[in-house]
Amino acid sequence: MADLLHRPRRLRGTASIRSLVRENHVTPDDLLYPMFVTAEAASSEIGSMPGVFRYTIEDLTPAVNRVLASGVHAIMLFGIPADKDSVGSQGYASDGIIPSAISSLRKSFGKELTIVPDVCLCEYTDHGHCGIIENGDVANDPTLGLLQRAAVTYAQAGADMIAPSDMMDGRIGAIRSALDTSGFEQIPIMAYSAKYASAYYGPFREAADSAPQFGDRRTYQMDPPNRREALREIALDIDEGADIVMVKPGLAYLDILREARDNFDVPIAVYNVSGEYSMIKAAARNGWIDEQRVIAETLTAFKRAGADIILTYHAVEYAEAWQRAVRA
Repeated sequence: MADLLHRPRRLRGTASIRSLVRENHVTPDDLLYPMFVTAEAASSEIGSMPGVFRYTIEDLTPAVNRVLASGVHAIMLFGIPADKDSVGSQGYASDGIIPSAISSLRKSFGKELTIVPDVCLCEYTDHGHCGIIENGDVANDPTLGLLQRAAVTYAQAGADMIAPSDMMDGRIGAIRSALDTSGFEQIPIMAYSAKYASAYYGPFREAADSAPQFGDRRTYQMDPPNRREALREIALDIDEGADIVMVKPGLAYLDILREARDNFDVPIAVYNVSGEYSMIKAAARNGWIDEQRVIAETLTAFKRAGADIILTYHAVEYAEAWQRAVRA
């Protein structure tokens, strides 16, 4: 047998050695936890997303206590209003569900909690699209003014960051201008820059009651086969003032995430979306996978591909498992 000078297995022999040479680590500091807040009378679990709830404002505070106890210190908020209309007016009303939730959380947690509201109109429109409808499609430029109003309203309520997810052209520049002229020049923007028209969003649309009532979102969200277009979208958002950019979804778009990391020197987020979450939960409930190992492997894949921030519904359970391992 030939002598082997290079034996990579030497560095895999024990758990301690493997941990010494491990290249990527996901900690609670990397995680941003999406949460749903509702104007309904009671909190309820989302059928297609086991372990994820629509919280009333009253129930949101104890839920966030658990989030903070796990070591996760940042949440993203999505709102489900009591009423919807054609222009999504509850999405930018000063007494809407999201400003009310932000104000409540700020009183309870101060700056210990980072609050990042999603800015889009799909949860607030009766047609389920992300903007004003004209001639059967979303009208880009008229929608920008409503997004500006939402961003400023959330900043006034106490948001730490604004996260536009609508995919309208020019919305980052419009929101940056509105925030700056309203005295919120220090509020960062995390742009959903490469957001694809994905089939992985199904459970979210149940959670947020935001399914389009006609057509689909392919005229404004990205076509899944496109790679170069994603880099152009990211570059445009950075040029317009985005502080953080995002790739969404995550698992099917790891190549886009890696390209973004290789091409742009800004913080990059990735969204481990509802369909990805629900598939893991369904497989685990059937006993087909080791749930905690698959969650850890999935989040590590995002980190290895270049993500600085991971938005995931697994955040709290992963962070709690991470804390147990640290204490062991």
